[in-house]
Amino acid sequence: MYNSKTRTSGINDMVSRIAAAAQRLFTRSRMTQQSVILVIAVVIGLAAGVGVGLTKLMLIGFHRLFFVYGRYALGFMGDYYVILLPALGGLLVGPLVYVISQEARGHGVPEIMQAMVQRGGRIRARVSAVKALASALCIGSGGSVGSEGPTAQIGAGIGSTVGQLLHLSDNRIKTLVGCGAAAGIAATFSSPLAGAFFALEILLGDVSAEAFAPVVASAVTATAFIVATGIGPIATLHPPEVGIASYTELPVFVVLGILAAAVGILFVRSLTMFEEVFERLPLPNLVLPAIGGLGVGAIGFFYPTIFGSGYDAMAQITSGRTAELGLMIALLGLKILASSLTLGSGGSGGVFSPSLFMGAALGTGIWHAFKWLFPSLMTQSGAYAMVGMGAVFAAAAHAPITSILIVFEITHDYYLILPLMLACVTSVVVARAMYRFSIYNIRLVRRGVHFELGRDTRLLNEIQVSEGMTTDIISVKPDSQVREIAHLFETTKHHGFPVVDDSGKLHGCVTLTDVRNAGPEGLDKRVKDIATHDLVIAFPDENLNDALRKLGLRDVGRLPVVPREDHSRILGLITRKNIISAYNRALMRRHTKLDQVQDEEYFE
Repeated sequence: MYNSKTRTSGINDMVSRIAAAAQRLFTRSRMTQQSVILVIAVVIGLAAGVGVGLTKLMLIGFHRLFFVYGRYALGFMGDYYVILLPALGGLLVGPLVYVISQEARGHGVPEIMQAMVQRGGRIRARVSAVKALASALCIGSGGSVGSEGPTAQIGAGIGSTVGQLLHLSDNRIKTLVGCGAAAGIAATFSSPLAGAFFALEILLGDVSAEAFAPVVASAVTATAFIVATGIGPIATLHPPEVGIASYTELPVFVVLGILAAAVGILFVRSLTMFEEVFERLPLPNLVLPAIGGLGVGAIGFFYPTIFGSGYDAMAQITSGRTAELGLMIALLGLKILASSLTLGSGGSGGVFSPSLFMGAALGTGIWHAFKWLFPSLMTQSGAYAMVGMGAVFAAAAHAPITSILIVFEITHDYYLILPLMLACVTSVVVARAMYRFSIYNIRLVRRGVHFELGRDTRLLNEIQVSEGMTTDIISVKPDSQVREIAHLFETTKHHGFPVVDDSGKLHGCVTLTDVRNAGPEGLDKRVKDIATHDLVIAFPDENLNDALRKLGLRDVGRLPVVPREDHSRILGLITRKNIISAYNRALMRRHTKLDQVQDEEYFE
């Protein structure tokens, strides 16, 4: 008799066979491994494209449900009915994000980053589905957020699920998470370059060929699917060709970049403040999104353009159909408030489009101000709006490359590149100098997670060099011939040795590069003649993060570990490989503790 249990068993058997076949391929050559990853990346891109397409259909459906049919259902309220719509959406979103999947709360990207550093990229399979539904409900009912963060989380969830089903290593799962996130962003904007660099710049921090190729393949596949099927991207802007009239206006874009940094920081701090306020309210979590939605509804009653992602309003602003400076300032402040209310209360949606909206309002406001000061200003307001979009997001996310590419792929206007690059770089430099946290990592810091290039840097700060260094040292004597250590390099496959005399005194380090630079004529020289004596050293009570910075500062492969009171006595060596091994051991210990506490929450 064939029943559901038999069908489930058959599916599990099929998945197991696919996983076993994949593992066999991964034991083959490096080229075969990369080819398999590329194929998997294409599959993830296709699946993410489907996910984005379904999300778009849900967004359209829920918007019609709330703003069309809701008008009839709440007709007795007259025009005031819009005040209740985001609150009603919040009542439906609350159980989804607080009961079924807490990872679906907020703007999504911090949850991806936390999964990368604490769970090896493992994301529960349900997260993608819940995130799609919760975000569509939140945005469709008027929540002042975007769909880009959610689509990134949907794609990342798909990539993680595929990696887990195939029983891949943590590093490969993280790569597939990046592929899925890139595909989600790419399909949302029909922007494969921006999607790829979003994953590489913000999530992976890795532009090596091993990460770059699959991420690009996934982003391209998702974009091709969205375009070929006629579904189209969620975020649609069709700005006219803008460009700039004269490069003498470039200093104005520097001013725009500085002000964009201030707006980006204000958005980050406002969102953080509202999250803290709602967390302290003595109310059930389930009703918090409704309370935030009520505030958004009250703002939207007077300024309807703050409802939802705001792409229609952005299209008007970028096309030059703008009102006075005062309205732009009002829209900028109200969008910050409405988005902070939506996300701070536990709503589900992204910060990408709110940042773009704020940037468009800021850029147009700057244009109005300078047009009043300098009537000869020739460039259209649309150019300032588009540059402002990129600059505010760059400041909020600390992601200049993604910001430049997203605006360029929206406008296809090469003549906008110079002011865009100038404003985005200026905004990021100023924002980082004024406030070290981005809109993505500030949430993690509040949870005690310090994310940097895919690793929890707080964990590196907690581990001392003495725990990671190796004391099994092969040293060479200062008076040894270079010829002798050349043979030692060949037999040990090491790339460097400390130079230590018979009394145990440290004289320096000699590397394989030193030997190669000495050439054949240097083989008869003494080691002390070619060794490096101006050493970068580490101390046993330093943390691994400090050691890692020292390695990068001088681009060396190893650091001698010496006592603080006597720099001539070597205690051990610390290399990047030692740091990674110590980090992974500590991470495994943390995972063991987390598994005991959070198994039911994350992996039930």
